[in-house]
Amino acid sequence: MKIIGPFTQVVTLAQLPLRGSLADEQLEILENYSILEDEGVIVDIALHQQLLSDYPDAELVEISGDAIAIPGIVDCHTHICFGGNRANDFAMRNAGKSYLEIAEAGGGIWSSVQHTRNADENELLASLLTRIHKLEQLGNTTIEIKSGYGLNVDAELKMLRVIQKAQQFCKATLVPTCLSAHLKPKDFEGSSEAYLQYILTEILPIVQAEKLSNRVDIFIEKSAFLPDESKVFLEKAKAMGFTLTVHADQFTAGSSRIAVEVGAVSADHLEATSEEDIAYLAQSNTVAVALPGASLGLGEPFTPARKILDNNGILAIASDWNPGSAPMGNLICQASILATYQKLSSAEVWAGLTYRAAHALQLSDRGRLQKGMKADFLVYDTNNFQNILYQQGEMIPSAVYISGEKI
Repeated sequence: MKIIGPFTQVVTLAQLPLRGSLADEQLEILENYSILEDEGVIVDIALHQQLLSDYPDAELVEISGDAIAIPGIVDCHTHICFGGNRANDFAMRNAGKSYLEIAEAGGGIWSSVQHTRNADENELLASLLTRIHKLEQLGNTTIEIKSGYGLNVDAELKMLRVIQKAQQFCKATLVPTCLSAHLKPKDFEGSSEAYLQYILTEILPIVQAEKLSNRVDIFIEKSAFLPDESKVFLEKAKAMGFTLTVHADQFTAGSSRIAVEVGAVSADHLEATSEEDIAYLAQSNTVAVALPGASLGLGEPFTPARKILDNNGILAIASDWNPGSAPMGNLICQASILATYQKLSSAEVWAGLTYRAAHALQLSDRGRLQKGMKADFLVYDTNNFQNILYQQGEMIPSAVYISGEKI
């Protein structure tokens, strides 16, 4: 049992609602409080002197000087298991080249597929762990990671096995997602429907048997899979027992409706979502996941986060860290910029980075600092939590605690 503190501020995010807009006045900010944890779980949060008096035998981890504690970040959408590099894509795109021109020059998703297929498991694991450790240093205590750069049985399973193995070498919780339906690979002989059936019959049964993932994703877009075939695929994956999530409305509207209709836990991207679809999505239990990194990387509009919240939707914010469209990974930086353009309160941003993002991953034991929750939290050397977003990613945690242990 440990007492960690005292903190100038503890930002608990306790008692905030799951959906809808939030005002900063709703935030619970405790001054000179400490956190009592035992076996990775928060036992109590109380005034420092009170905890010292009530638990005289507890180990004391003393925090000196100004410091705030805030829940650990949950990044509920990343693609950080990949081989190769697509810096040339970024340069060409900024120079005005089209998607087709970039692909013809050897770039695009297919470039990442080739490099990922060619990398062996040790290479993939080493690069993945480098990215995971960077995210941990930035305050990410739970990280979703997708496959989707393999696009055949061997390479997709390789990716998911590497993600599973990476959990042995990091403290952050890793949540694997099977995105074999990223796009139809160039070397697949057959239609898009045939490739989706190939995933259902050849890939997902092994994923299930080896317990590599219980989540399935699909990219619904003109350049990937069309709405009707995607819905059939999602319904079949659901019937197999998989939880669903969807890459929706990134460039064209409409697919977020499919996410709702099939009961997906989240619809991610949403940059092109229509007014009607915002209302439809917001009335459902499907989490809307904004990916500002993709907007920054592609020069596209931001997810209409303000409208989603004002329609009483559930909004999470994730990094989409991937080698092509969102190569940054710094979620605080991205969320700060999104907040500026979409006029999001600090409470809305932090909710989207923590307990609302955890809800998109069906994790109810994290994202808030309160009794019974997982002791995942960040320490920043400042006397005011507002400085974190104010500095737009320049301020990084001085300490990251996962399950009550400083990593």
